[in-house]
Amino acid sequence: MGKGAAAERFFSDKETFHDIAQVASEFPGAQHYVGGNAALIGQKFAANSDLKVLLCGPVGPKLHELLDDNVFVPPESLQEVDEFHLILEYQAGEEWGQLKAPHANRFIFSHDLSNGAMNMLEVFVSSLEEFQPDLVVLSGLHMMEGQSKELQRKRLLEVVTSISDIPTGIPVHLELASMTNRELMSSIVHQVFPAVTSLGLNEQELLFLTQSASGPHSSLSSWNGVPDVGMVSDILFWILKEHGRSKSRASDLTRIHFHTLVYHILATVDGHWANQLAAVAAGARVAGTQACATETIDTSRVSLRAPQEFMTSHSEAGSRIVLNPNKPVVEWHREGISFHFTPVLVCKDPIRTVGLGDAISAEGLFYSEVHPHY
Repeated sequence: MGKGAAAERFFSDKETFHDIAQVASEFPGAQHYVGGNAALIGQKFAANSDLKVLLCGPVGPKLHELLDDNVFVPPESLQEVDEFHLILEYQAGEEWGQLKAPHANRFIFSHDLSNGAMNMLEVFVSSLEEFQPDLVVLSGLHMMEGQSKELQRKRLLEVVTSISDIPTGIPVHLELASMTNRELMSSIVHQVFPAVTSLGLNEQELLFLTQSASGPHSSLSSWNGVPDVGMVSDILFWILKEHGRSKSRASDLTRIHFHTLVYHILATVDGHWANQLAAVAAGARVAGTQACATETIDTSRVSLRAPQEFMTSHSEAGSRIVLNPNKPVVEWHREGISFHFTPVLVCKDPIRTVGLGDAISAEGLFYSEVHPHY
């Protein structure tokens, strides 16, 4: 909270967690929302009436009731009780003890064992044959932090096997989330990244990823204010160069959608994706509308806080870019990888910060064109 950084943690004490969740849930002003990255991304897609969504995960009665009619849940995914994730949200300038939040954000905690064990993954893959998807979205790997090391190792291998059972030609997007276990993160990078097509992540996850897998700028302990664009693009470049698709590597990874409060970057390996400009712009647009809970961007309620000029790289001779308001999406290229950068119109008084990353990733995917030869 002191840094205004988004975070999420596993709460290991079952009884205490259930006591807290029960009190919170029965509180007169309690608000229940759809939770879980996959469900939130599914909900965002389902808002387009011509899209059908298959959602697999532990779905309890309350969640089922909140889901859009276009979201189909296979019977095997239904369970008798809901899993709760508790969200502590705060506004910019809010104080707690000695701390003062520099900007609005949230802290999430849960004791979610079924998502942590990725229980529904096999059900999901077996449902795909009938559903015939155009896109698969996975999330929840960060929930495995509540599992023992041995179980994590075993489950991760099964996750990779399941992903490889998804019919060829269907893009698979992995949404990352807040983590603290470097070993698990490193395993995800080396084992899961080559099996997926696309990644969605924020600045906390990006920095933790490079620290865990010894990438560029990994000696940085935390971002100092707005994450430096050149550093971010160096790390994105490294992920796609070291763990992405190339002539010499059997990896499917060709796309990363990065989001931080004041700007987003979509990095793609050339030849696999199109319509990046619209995709990255759509992600920035939804960040401004959803946080403010408005249909369109309300210019009186947003501010432009993106860097007005920046370097595109620090590890090699990057170019200096000055933002042009008439062409706000900036594009640059580096060794067969294209970068699309957009500033974000940031909501000044956000109504809700939870699920923003999911909405950004969903919109970006919705507008992304995947090349059929893929």
